Amino acid sequence: MTEAAVDGAGEVSAVAEYKRIFKEILDSRPSGMRIRLAHAMGKNRSFVSQISNPAYPVPIPVQHLNTIFDVCHFPPPTKAAFLKAYARAHPRRIGRLSAIPHERLLALHLPDLGSNKRNGQIDALLQEFARRLVAILQHEK
Repeated sequence: MTEAAVDGAGEVSAVAEYKRIFKEILDSRPSGMRIRLAHAMGKNRSFVSQISNPAYPVPIPVQHLNTIFDVCHFPPPTKAAFLKAYARAHPRRIGRLSAIPHERLLALHLPDLGSNKRNGQIDALLQEFARRLVAILQHEK
C-alpha cells in the first residue's frame, strides 16, 4: 500500500469519526431534528442524512458547523471531541471556522396563500430582504 493510500484512508477514518459523533447526537435528539437542521442550513433532509452518515466519505462543510452546533445543542465535551476529530480530518479547514459569521435562525409564521407559487414568492422576498438588510448592517460596521 502506498503512503498516499494510507493518508487517504486515515482521512476517511477521521471523517467517519466526527460523523459518528454527529450521528450519535442526532440519534439522541427528538424526531424532526434532521428536518429542522436542514431548514436552518437551507438544505434538504437528505443532505443532513448524507453528512451524518459515517459510511459516506462526504465531509461536513465548515460553513455549516456553527449551525449544527446551535441547532443540535452539542454538550461541551462532545463538541470538543467533534472539533478534535474534524481538525484531524481537515487541518486546513478548521482554521476557517472562526472566520465564518455566526448565524441564527428566525422562524416566521405567515398565512398560507393557497398556492405553492405565491407562498414561494413571499418566502423568496423575505429571504432576499433579510440578506440585503444584513449586508447593509455589516457595511456600516
